[in-house]
Amino acid sequence: MRPAPPLLFLVLALAVLTFALGLSQENRVSLVAALWGGLVALCLIDLALSHAARNFAVSVDMENTGFVGQNHLLHLAIETSKGVLPKQLLLRLSTDKLLQPTPDTIALENDGGAAEAKVEWPLELLKRGTGQVTRLSAKYSSRMGFFEILPNWPLALDVSIVPDVSPVSSGEIQTQMLPLLDGMKDMNLRGQGSEFHQLREFQPGMDPRSIDWKRSARLREMVARETRAERNHQIIIAVDSGHLMAERVDRLSKLDTAINAALALTWAGGLGGDNVGFFSFDARPGRYFPPRPGRRAFGQIQTHSAELEQSGAETNHTLGLTHVNQRLSQRSLLVVFSDFVDTVTAELLVENLAVIQRHHLVLYVALRDPALKALSHPPNAGISHVAKAVSAQQLLRERESVIDRLRRLGILCLDIEPKDVTTALISRYMDIKAREMI
Repeated sequence: MRPAPPLLFLVLALAVLTFALGLSQENRVSLVAALWGGLVALCLIDLALSHAARNFAVSVDMENTGFVGQNHLLHLAIETSKGVLPKQLLLRLSTDKLLQPTPDTIALENDGGAAEAKVEWPLELLKRGTGQVTRLSAKYSSRMGFFEILPNWPLALDVSIVPDVSPVSSGEIQTQMLPLLDGMKDMNLRGQGSEFHQLREFQPGMDPRSIDWKRSARLREMVARETRAERNHQIIIAVDSGHLMAERVDRLSKLDTAINAALALTWAGGLGGDNVGFFSFDARPGRYFPPRPGRRAFGQIQTHSAELEQSGAETNHTLGLTHVNQRLSQRSLLVVFSDFVDTVTAELLVENLAVIQRHHLVLYVALRDPALKALSHPPNAGISHVAKAVSAQQLLRERESVIDRLRRLGILCLDIEPKDVTTALISRYMDIKAREMI
């Protein structure tokens, strides 16, 4: 509880009046005492008539698991055992750095004299880990407005913040993969793959090169070999967890965006019949999970990525990429999520990807910051805006130079905004499968 502005104004006014009366020659002690006594009596009456904080009861409920970058609802109910709720009740949640209540403060208006109020409070899940809601604070005015009463209630709510697998659980990835699995692209794969599928009767219009002459002679009818795309390829997902990946774009860090896309690709790889492995690196190589059938690998990679911590050190691309290259015993698709600032910091990245490209197929995924493009086109011609625009355009040119150099080396590149990375990555994977590039 603390004094409200009306009470402070009255105290200041009485202090001025007391000082003025003290300067007069007449004895005004009794008058001053009466004035201050009246103010104290008003304060006591105000407190007696006001809502007592001990009469409030608070109940909260929240799901214990949520996806990073999304909103998580906290269900709050507050009621009073005596009378009705205050006309205006301000509520504020105290959380750790992994959570952000939106909005920070909620104002409950009680014009109808209700004794209970319920609120659904969205919490933005900022980072992976275990977020905590520790305290609920309230503020309301006393009956006469002389005091602001500030009750609070300790809370012990935890939410496990995990990578976003909603595209998997909603069936979005499977829907995107359907053309490859069951539609027209699947038909093309059966006809143009390298793995034997079945024998079928030769029909006019089919490629004569598909005729199996030995079996045709044995069966005494023309039969053709039907092939399909090879399965059980190896996909290795390498995620950079260095300090550059801590940059937040939109609602997520680049690392969290990369992990979400990696899990989507893991699930798509399982649907496509491929084996998926995972590797993380920063200043030093992290854990390496060897390729396993995609759906079995999904749970393992999901568990590890939920615990993957952001490093504050600079990424050592030479050490990390050399380590993963030594682990690859057969031709694989290596998907690398990493970042760079300029051509100097990207030099080691380019050199090591070029070495891996000699024996494997490399797909480099770079997450583009849309704010950089916005800075390069300033809204006005002020000196500060022009200076920022020149720097932004220089960074964009250097970025394009690095991406172009990688492409000329035969490395597949996906330079895209974070909001589109999952869909674009699955599309590129489908194209790689269709063209049998692995």
